[in-house]
Amino acid sequence: MPAPGISSPSARTISKVPEWRIPLADVDLGPEEEAAVLRVLRSRWLSMGPEVEAFEREFARMLAVDHAIAVANGTAALHLALRALALQAGDEVVQPALNFVAAANMTLAVGARPVFADIVGLSEPSVDPEDLERRITARTKAVVVMHYGGYLCRMEPIVRLCRDRGLVLVEDASHAVGAHWLSGAGPGRAAAGTMGDVGCFSFFSNKNLTTGEGGMIVTRRDDLAECLRRLRSHGMTTSTWDRHRGHASSYDVIAPGFNYRLDELRAAIGRVQLQDLERNNRRRETVVAAYRRRFAPRPDWIVPFASYAGESAHHLMTVVAPDEPTRQQTVEALRRERIQTSLHYPCVADFSAFRTLEAPALEHSRSFARRMITLPLSPGMTEQQVAEICGVIL
Repeated sequence: MPAPGISSPSARTISKVPEWRIPLADVDLGPEEEAAVLRVLRSRWLSMGPEVEAFEREFARMLAVDHAIAVANGTAALHLALRALALQAGDEVVQPALNFVAAANMTLAVGARPVFADIVGLSEPSVDPEDLERRITARTKAVVVMHYGGYLCRMEPIVRLCRDRGLVLVEDASHAVGAHWLSGAGPGRAAAGTMGDVGCFSFFSNKNLTTGEGGMIVTRRDDLAECLRRLRSHGMTTSTWDRHRGHASSYDVIAPGFNYRLDELRAAIGRVQLQDLERNNRRRETVVAAYRRRFAPRPDWIVPFASYAGESAHHLMTVVAPDEPTRQQTVEALRRERIQTSLHYPCVADFSAFRTLEAPALEHSRSFARRMITLPLSPGMTEQQVAEICGVIL
């Protein structure tokens, strides 16, 4: 019997979540993650401590960067990056209109103004370096790029542009952990997140490396790293873990900051996930290749990044329908078969919160948002599942 005053589940209206036969994303978790969580529980130290420190070292080593700072989520990473770069009221930040809203929200949070740039096109939904350059004014102080779906932007001209114009560059690498840009010139083989002043990662539940919530900031700049670490924890000069170990007995607060710390449980999961990242990214690559073979005979459907030359993280599997009605009909047909889809992303400039900002035409971003479908993709998917999905679509 339920306790007095508490309704049983059958007594209330519950919104049912569809039981997807093929979900949009699935996590690769196993006994290793369970053992890592149990290790932390037995240590009886749950807030930021040795697991976080180890996760930061291992992540920095993977990317060959000097500093990795673990944070509560990817949005916190973007917020801290823009704060550490000293953006303020009146500054402009040029960024893609096709992105999750976090980057635009955090631009407003530091008092700056987002200025939206278009993507290259329907087959390459990454920010267009030429359109990005057109949006730069005397008030522009920073550029944010986003490596859409795990495929890096055209980084050589963007890095050169920011260097020549004296602009700071933030990489939103939330989709691209483990991805690399390949080039015979410029940065050569460079990991996503390491070519700008700062790189931001998300470990949300659908990401290639997941901790449920969580994020990471990476940088080669010592000055930024010191500032980021302090901003992450209320502007304090020492951490609770430092004081627990007897490395400090007190602290000062030298700047207003936030509680954007990562905890030990998530860091322990992240360390295991990091060990499996390359394997799982290659599994994703195999699934994407199977999709591409199925769509190849149908040129009326666009599969983005067909000619991409880098090493992708293959975070998203997206297709562009021939027209809007076809998109809607396809989404509905897949839903009837209990196959989950999504939309990455609506054009940020069209959200109510941003309509007061002057926005350019953004023709490609808006067209992409109207016609694209995000299809299921995870390391454990089979070619039979891909065949079933494509059989509904094609």
